[in-house]
Amino acid sequence: MTDFLSLGVPAELVAALHAGGITQAFPVQELTVPDGLAGRDVCGKAKTGAGKTLAFGLPVLARTPKCAPGRPQSLVLVPTRELALQVSEVLGPLGASVDRTVTAVYGGANMDRQIESIAAGTDIVIATPGRLIDLVERKAVSLGDVTMVVLDEADRMVDMGFLPQVEWLLRHIDGRHQTMLFSATLDGAIDHMVRTYLHDPVRHEVESLTITVEQMAHRFLLVHHMDKVKVVAAIAQTHPKTLAFVRSKRGADRLAADLRAHGVAAAEIHGDLAQRQRERSLADFASGKIAVLVATDVAARGLDIDDIGIVVHADPPEDSKAYLHRSGRTARAGEEGMVVTLVEWDQELEVRRLQKRLGLDVPIVRMFSNDKRLASLSDWEPQAHEAVGAS
Repeated sequence: MTDFLSLGVPAELVAALHAGGITQAFPVQELTVPDGLAGRDVCGKAKTGAGKTLAFGLPVLARTPKCAPGRPQSLVLVPTRELALQVSEVLGPLGASVDRTVTAVYGGANMDRQIESIAAGTDIVIATPGRLIDLVERKAVSLGDVTMVVLDEADRMVDMGFLPQVEWLLRHIDGRHQTMLFSATLDGAIDHMVRTYLHDPVRHEVESLTITVEQMAHRFLLVHHMDKVKVVAAIAQTHPKTLAFVRSKRGADRLAADLRAHGVAAAEIHGDLAQRQRERSLADFASGKIAVLVATDVAARGLDIDDIGIVVHADPPEDSKAYLHRSGRTARAGEEGMVVTLVEWDQELEVRRLQKRLGLDVPIVRMFSNDKRLASLSDWEPQAHEAVGAS
């Protein structure tokens, strides 16, 4: 792996990275940072968790001039409120080392405070498309001075129906500016965006999520419905930062409440919660204040929390794509991860079909909450003779 100074990153930013324990660049950063620093338009194909925030963030911080009040110099568009916060939390402290300010603007939060921050002078705005359009139309922000634009997770913005808003914003940015686009796919609408809004871009592609998934350890446990909460609690006791997925909002509320009743610090996150509650749950989970974050599939993409030790499918995912998206929250950036799927008796056939589509030949093993193997699932390798139905 390459150090950031050799990529051309300014010494002040390198020192700030080192202070945060970041000394070596991930592959996506190694590929794209030099071109970004050189002012080239960049088209990067990379999955969530590959290290994209610094891949575009370091060039943005290094190349953004100081702004006039209400006229940011750089703009980063992201699909979700959670991602806006995560990007700003990474770039904000780094920006302080080079005297650059960062503000996140997104729906569901106090607009007046966001307007005040921009009016006071924000060099870099991290925004969801809808909220930024609101601010532009209110004349609370001008895009006239923007010299650098980043489109992060462009494929997800398209999937969520934000393409018209993104294109509206891009059309309202006057003059020549540098654009960096990152997406898991580069076909269809994304290819149209690249051809329309990027000028002679240099293209980079990093390894796909499939390789990361192959590095995961997968466990499938047949559990009794009445014992499922205790199984999750037992796993969480020895696996810090347990991310548990369920299929419904009500299921998330119920599992989190049941875990708390069993003495496990847990919180839920889903679309019906107020933004403040979601932010608090994410912050408490990231800091280790809570042991288990219970999430619906709305949180399966876009979350960028370090050191998630284990992903538990408390409810089996609906399909193989959902399994990969959920499971991708662990084994980030090439690190090993553990994925556990809990299976009730009437879900066994469904899960076996899921395994077949994923190409996973892993025994489904019956397990109760008092089983000592739950304390260290990575040290236990399921064997064929342990499988449910094995003779």
